Amino acid sequence: MTDAPAIPYASRTPVHEQHLDGFGTVRVLPLDPAADAAVVHAWVSEDRAAFWGMNDLTRDQVAAVYAHMSTLDTHHAFLVVKDDEPAALLQTYDPAADRVSECYAAEPGDIGVHLLLAPAGTEGARPGWTGALSGALMAYVLLGLDRTRIVVDPDVANEKAIARFLKQGFTAGPAVVLPEVDLPDVYLPEKKAQLAFLRREVAFGA
Repeated sequence: MTDAPAIPYASRTPVHEQHLDGFGTVRVLPLDPAADAAVVHAWVSEDRAAFWGMNDLTRDQVAAVYAHMSTLDTHHAFLVVKDDEPAALLQTYDPAADRVSECYAAEPGDIGVHLLLAPAGTEGARPGWTGALSGALMAYVLLGLDRTRIVVDPDVANEKAIARFLKQGFTAGPAVVLPEVDLPDVYLPEKKAQLAFLRREVAFGA
């Protein structure tokens, strides 16, 4: 795979843009599998992203995963930028088209979310940063996409992610075992997950 030229984030059309006083401007951009591969690969290769399941992939393999995802109508990937600096990788999916549907009673209006935050960098801890960024993303998913409930499925051992979701207003559901997926274009090993849910009325009162 050849290197793609960098695309200035400011020139890309977001699916959601929100300015938060005292925080900055959050923009949700459709992921460009080639142009964004270096950034995403750097994140998923870190030890802290072990639960993302992509630690051992090369940059080209990461690009290929997201190139395949871009062909799907049920799964979508986004690069989130804050003031035009990469801040998070967001994935949304239709639970009915995902293995998680085998583990809970899906409702109309459900949407699945995976979120990987960018590393803190040299400045260290960023009080309030995660909450502010997540609030903008929940606005996009629940209000912008007109969904009524978010489902997340972090690994049961990923205590930090589970605690973060609960702090954001999610309600813990059951611990489940997501079945192995072995298809020509995708392989996912069996996963012990902690389901959690956030309803729109809880997040936004509407």
